[in-house]
Formats: sequence, structure tokens, C-alpha cells
Amino acid sequence: MGKAIAFLVAVVAVGWVASSLLGPLIYYLIVGALVVGGGAYLYSKVKRGIAPGTRTQRRIEAATRTYRMRNR
Repeated sequence: MGKAIAFLVAVVAVGWVASSLLGPLIYYLIVGALVVGGGAYLYSKVKRGIAPGTRTQRRIEAATRTYRMRNR
């Protein structure tokens, strides 16, 4: 009976130490993955928004032509 209690206490102690050491690491890994994923999502949306043939790209090209014509 005493060995079982000692084993249980050891398992709890090892689990607590592992949790206190790995907990923040896992938290930062999850937050980092969310930040990188969000950045990739926004990058793809912006890239698709100014792709050739889109309204935004045509407006940019028209403004560039107008600017060049004014500053000859």
C-alpha cells in the first residue's frame, strides 16, 4: 500500500513538473501557429486582391499612367 501511494505521488509530481515546464511552451507554439496562419491568410487575400485583371489592379495601373502623364 505504501509503495502504491509513493508511486502515485511520484507520478503526480512528475506530471506537475512537466506541465509547468511544457505548458508555456505549448501555449507559445499554439499562439505562434495562429499568428503565422493569420499572416498567411491575410497575405493570400491581399495578393489575390491585386492580382492582374482585378478591379484594384486596374485602378493602380490607371493611377500610375495618369501620374506618369502629368510628370513628363
